[in-house]
Amino acid sequence: MITNDSYPTIYNKSLALLTDFYQMTMSYGYWKAGLQNDEAVFHLFFRRAPFKGGFTIAAGLEHVIHFVNHFRFDSSDLDYLSTLTGPDDTPFFSLQFLDYLATLKFTGTIEAVPEGSVVFPYEPLVKVQAPLIQCQLLESPLLNFINFPTLIATKAARMCLATKGEPIMEFGLRRAQGLDGALTASRAAYIGGCESTSNVLAGKLFGIPVRGTHSHSWVMVFDEELEAFQTYAETMPNNCVFLVDTYDTIEGVKKAIQVGKWLRQRGKRLLGIRLDSGDLADLSIKSRALLDQAGFHDSVIVASNELDETLISELKRQGAQISVWGVGTHLVTGGEQPALDGVYKLSAIRKPGEKWKYKLKLSEQMIKISNPGILQVKRFKINGSNIADVIYDVNTPWQGDCQLVDPLDPTRIKVINRGLSSIDLLIPIFVDGRCVYQSPLLKDIRAFTQEELAQFDVGVKRFLNPHQYTVGMEESLYKIKIDLIKAIRQSSQKHLS
Repeated sequence: MITNDSYPTIYNKSLALLTDFYQMTMSYGYWKAGLQNDEAVFHLFFRRAPFKGGFTIAAGLEHVIHFVNHFRFDSSDLDYLSTLTGPDDTPFFSLQFLDYLATLKFTGTIEAVPEGSVVFPYEPLVKVQAPLIQCQLLESPLLNFINFPTLIATKAARMCLATKGEPIMEFGLRRAQGLDGALTASRAAYIGGCESTSNVLAGKLFGIPVRGTHSHSWVMVFDEELEAFQTYAETMPNNCVFLVDTYDTIEGVKKAIQVGKWLRQRGKRLLGIRLDSGDLADLSIKSRALLDQAGFHDSVIVASNELDETLISELKRQGAQISVWGVGTHLVTGGEQPALDGVYKLSAIRKPGEKWKYKLKLSEQMIKISNPGILQVKRFKINGSNIADVIYDVNTPWQGDCQLVDPLDPTRIKVINRGLSSIDLLIPIFVDGRCVYQSPLLKDIRAFTQEELAQFDVGVKRFLNPHQYTVGMEESLYKIKIDLIKAIRQSSQKHLS
């Protein structure tokens, strides 16, 4: 049994109550109705790629594994639930149901895409097949564990594409959404490609390299900027990146060079300077010239100050001489998009020993209609490059060539030759309640992200009007979906009449 217990945690208490109250009330309803042993299948997916982009980076699976491995209602959870009452002051939950919860643990199967995978709308990131109550109780925590890190890993990947290989340091702790937001963002940003973090606790928990030197307050403590730089150099001669814009940026660069010469005489290096305000393109060009004239060709220029992928791209277009990028707010908060629209929908259910009944969530908008079935995603390749993904039902495998149907435009059909190389994206994580997957090291997940991105056309990765990568439903699954929509609507109209 693989437990993944090495996943770091700062919590000592049960997290079973990390859920929405309606998950508890529905579970109680299933139990009272005798449905607790019905088997269900739920899929977690999103409907739109974040940031109006052409791709998304999946993240958060390791936290899911840790949560499911330790999923238990402890005595304090049950004591708390017993205190909850309705408007009539009677308990919401019976003692018998609480006794049932006391022995509940996950016994089902989970499949998921590995962290760092490039994924697209409607593709399941996680599939849960288990007794109905277990599936239901996992909905809110799984969405919590997957949505936010996936958003941040994607943002980080976009920023790393913008720098064209130049390193990014994640500086977002002070602007992150609380303790959990900060730690989750640091880990996800590293998966997306960031080189390091300023968050020391994230460094300890996840093994992410930590970076940082001093802030404006260090300079302001001293009467002279030169004294501030000199004192820092004497304290940490192996970590000198001086923040030069506290008063006058160009004068600050000149003083940094003075201290750099002192360091050089002692066999140490001026690692670089940091710009945190002003016209970053112009100041970096002038700073580079000063550093080069003084012989500090290998000293880097670090830039920070509300950077995102758009501003980074524009600075590079303007010829900015920036070689390391410090990003914070727009990375760890998601910037213009505060959340991924991930959802978790029931797609199949059955009584023990009976056949599956396929389910979908209906809507007047086609984009909000979920997919029925027990789903898998197959990715097709030509010469190592990904060309299309097909969402299919594992119980209705196709014969011969695969016909992909665009779920939002059925007139768009693509035929994929059955002889093409392909892989299934969802892999086993839990089988019969046992973890069968060993999470890779975080540095290996980060490397996998870069390998994944390299297999997609540059058009998919551009920021403005990205190319739409081909994702479709296998033809027989699409037919099942349409037939089910028709049947549900006919049944609704019949009951109305």
